[in-house]
Amino acid sequence: MQPLKFGVFDHMDDAGRGLASQYEERLRLAEACEAAHFRAYHVAEHHGTPHGIASSPNLFLAAMAQRTTHLRLGPLVMLLNLYHPLRAFEEISMLDQMSGGRVELGIGRGAAPVELGFFGVEAGDAQSRYREATDVVLQAMAGGTLSYHGRHFDLQDVPISLSPVQLPHPPLWVGTMQQETAAWAADNGVNIVSVGVVDRVRAITDAYRSRWQAKATPEAIMPLLGMVRQIVIAESDEEARALAAPAYERWFNTFTHLSRQRDLPMPPMLPTTFDEAGRIGFSIAGSASTVRKTLAAQASDAGISYLLCQIAFGTLPLNASLRTASAIASEIMPHFDGLPLDYVR
Repeated sequence: MQPLKFGVFDHMDDAGRGLASQYEERLRLAEACEAAHFRAYHVAEHHGTPHGIASSPNLFLAAMAQRTTHLRLGPLVMLLNLYHPLRAFEEISMLDQMSGGRVELGIGRGAAPVELGFFGVEAGDAQSRYREATDVVLQAMAGGTLSYHGRHFDLQDVPISLSPVQLPHPPLWVGTMQQETAAWAADNGVNIVSVGVVDRVRAITDAYRSRWQAKATPEAIMPLLGMVRQIVIAESDEEARALAAPAYERWFNTFTHLSRQRDLPMPPMLPTTFDEAGRIGFSIAGSASTVRKTLAAQASDAGISYLLCQIAFGTLPLNASLRTASAIASEIMPHFDGLPLDYVR
């Protein structure tokens, strides 16, 4: 069994402290996460909403690549429907070269139709367009001359002059809460990340393992099975919750901004309060001891091998996020170091 690894996930939701200041704070946080030996820093992509101020994640990650040396980094996910796939391939290749081969490439079609609509992408075309874009990006990674003829993209004898460091392509990631997607990811050796209650995540990781074990060769290394959790660590449970509750409220308000502004359905299964988020296990706030016990139980029950820690969100000040990163490194990670999780209930 794989020991648990730790990464960072960031919506880059607007904290209300000014865009330039927040970008700089996040770059400082990335430096601290590298020093704390987190595996990677994953950044979301959103448009037309304060829930995502890194609308061009590769641009932000290029800056992060210059402030770090071994922290892996990547979009989670890069919304391929909003790029010409040839342009997407070129950006990914440049970022992998500039970072010295540290890109973790999350790809997706986009879960919010309203955001796709800002760019003229019809919801009915999203899946087929995404599939074609994925095909083009991965074919371009092979180099040479690219020709592709599809419904959405038609390319003829395009010379490929760029390439990533990591061949045949950087590690791939998809977000999923569907067992069918988990099976596809297992077939294609793709890492996955899920968000939700432990039992639902467990159904996804079980589906992945079952498919992987049925098809993989004995020497193959299973990709990472990830889960996102908001984490705030302070000296006491009370102090951590006092920080996390208003931060969650701000994060929730940015998450639901477009739904409220345009009278659209609210995101499904999204806890409306910090207390509710804590009850279902999505938001974990407390002392290092409290958080360690909660994470140990959740990681085992969910069957994950990778924990994506959302340690900067809402109104959390930078010093609180830095303290959480340091506490995870010193008081959480050693508990899991080299310790395979018991995936059998």
